Amino acid sequence: MDDFESTGSDGSAVQASPVLTEDSTVGQWLDHPVGGEIFRRLLSESGQTESVLQPVRGITLAKLASLSNGQMTDAMVADMVAKAKAGAVGGVGGVAAESPAPPAPLPWVEKVTPGRFLGKTVIVTGAGSGIGKATASRIAREGGRVIAVDISRERLQEFQDELHENHIDTVAGDIRDDSLIREVCEHAGTIIDGLANVAGIMDNFTPLHEMTDEIWDRVLGINLVGMMRLSRAVLPVMLSQGHGAIVNVGSEATLKASAAGVAYTTSKHAVAGLSKSMAFMYGPHGIRTNVVAPGGVFTNIESKFESKMGTERVNPILATMPGVAPAEQLAALITYLLSDDSANINGAVIPSDGGWSVQ
Repeated sequence: MDDFESTGSDGSAVQASPVLTEDSTVGQWLDHPVGGEIFRRLLSESGQTESVLQPVRGITLAKLASLSNGQMTDAMVADMVAKAKAGAVGGVGGVAAESPAPPAPLPWVEKVTPGRFLGKTVIVTGAGSGIGKATASRIAREGGRVIAVDISRERLQEFQDELHENHIDTVAGDIRDDSLIREVCEHAGTIIDGLANVAGIMDNFTPLHEMTDEIWDRVLGINLVGMMRLSRAVLPVMLSQGHGAIVNVGSEATLKASAAGVAYTTSKHAVAGLSKSMAFMYGPHGIRTNVVAPGGVFTNIESKFESKMGTERVNPILATMPGVAPAEQLAALITYLLSDDSANINGAVIPSDGGWSVQ
């Protein structure tokens, strides 16, 4: 990103605000004297404040638009960039900075470890998108055989096509169905080295007195019961072979009550209890079970705020989220826990939330 200079009161050149583009981060836009005004006006027109952008300050404006489900169009982005450029050139709101802004953190880069899963078979649920897809992809690219499971046959086919040179078997269906679980185990065969239970859905952020049986049953069924049944099905294989690694994906809602509604929070707290019991019971048999608790992550899981009370209680807490992580960062932790590198870790609940849980 290019900077421009202006003249200070003593006649010396001082660094001013950077020129904004679609590749500037949301944080850079908000901190810019011109871009910030443009962005806040846009938010105000839709009845929002910049607090809603706190979790995504680190992503680019173009990326935000692509994730907005059409709420921010390419035309809107182009208009913002044009206005920012005109403002900067014309000096509108452009007060020269006496000292340069602190440098942005270095971008995170995925580092694949060739051969780490060579000869291993790992089942990954929710593998059609988000954390599940990133995890399955990492395992496959590191030499493993992946049994990729997802509700969407189309997403699984796209994933398989993307990594057509790797060993990926796909099984499509609802994780709550016993027939799907039998099919998954049949595909895996007599050796199952790892299981990543990633599949999950959000609730509608409702408190208990507004909760319907339909939402409760669906959220608990997918987030907990399906996880339990698939784990129960693979454990006899792991017991017979004397080893195995299971990673169950929890949530920030595993750690506290202010990140979701009652159904999701209950399901993710229960994931920790289930996992700790598994770790205790099966640890002596060479089977490790751990929990990864993500904060904000770029996935296709839809979050609906359908309760006024829930929205008023949860929104201020969500605004404190340090940032939204790419799914590949979660996959890095999950694959570490599935690998032999984590041989001495069992029964842990590990946050991957940018420090949100310590606030």
